[in-house]
Amino acid sequence: MAVIWQQRRGGNRYEVRTHGASVRLYSNGVFHSQWNPRDPLKGSLWELLLLPVFFLRPQQIKRVLLLGVGGGALIRLLQTYASPHTIVGVDIDPVHLKVAKRFFGVAGAELICADARQYISECQGTSAERFDLVVDDLFGHADGVAQRAIPADPDWCGQLLELLTPDGVVVGNFGSRRELLDSGWRRPQLRAQLAQEKGAWTLEHPVYENCIGVFSRRPLIRAELLQQAPPAINPGNPSRKLDYRLRALP
Repeated sequence: MAVIWQQRRGGNRYEVRTHGASVRLYSNGVFHSQWNPRDPLKGSLWELLLLPVFFLRPQQIKRVLLLGVGGGALIRLLQTYASPHTIVGVDIDPVHLKVAKRFFGVAGAELICADARQYISECQGTSAERFDLVVDDLFGHADGVAQRAIPADPDWCGQLLELLTPDGVVVGNFGSRRELLDSGWRRPQLRAQLAQEKGAWTLEHPVYENCIGVFSRRPLIRAELLQQAPPAINPGNPSRKLDYRLRALP
C-alpha cells in the first residue's frame, strides 16, 4: 500500500493511500473511505449504506442528503447505482471535502462544509425541498477508534425523519448493534412514526462491529430489494461479494 498524499491540520493527520486500483482515506490512522472505480462493489462496509436504496424504486430517489462525506465513496456508489438528481454532502472537515474531490473524483454533488447539527437545524421549519434518502454517517475518532460524532438521541432521529419525503428512507451507521438498540430510533415516539411492520431493518457485516439501521414511514419489502439490488450485493445471490445479515428491527 502506497501513501500518495498526507497532511497535518488542526492536530489531525490525514493520509490518502492506494492499494491496487483502490484509493483510501485515513484520518489519524482511522480508515474512513475506500473507492475502486474499476470494481466499485468489493464487499466493504460502505456498501451496506448503499444497499437500502434498493428498497425503493429507482425513479423515487431524486434527492439525497449525506451527513458525513469522508472521502466520498458513498457519493460515487450512489451516482453509479442510483443516479439521483441531487446529492447534498455535509461534512465539518474541509480536508475530507478536498480529498473527496481531488482523489475520489467526486463531482456533480453539492458539498457543504458545516456542522451537521447546524445544517439540520436550519432546514427545520423551512420550505426547503425534502429528501428521498438521508444517510447519517457522522463518525469521528478518539484514540484511533472511530465513533459516532453526534448521539442518535430521539431529538436527532426525529429531525432526520422530518427531512424525508413521505416514502423516504433514513439510513444510519452505528458503532455496534447495542448502540443502535439504545438509540432514539427504538423509542416509542419514533417507532410510532415508522411503518408498524417492516418500517425498520438492520444490516451487519461479519468483519465489522458496525450496525446499519434503515428507517421509513412505509413498509420496506425484502422482495423489492431482492429484485433491484445488483448481483454483487444482492442478498438473494449466493455468489455475492458482500457478506452481511439483513433482519427486521424488533
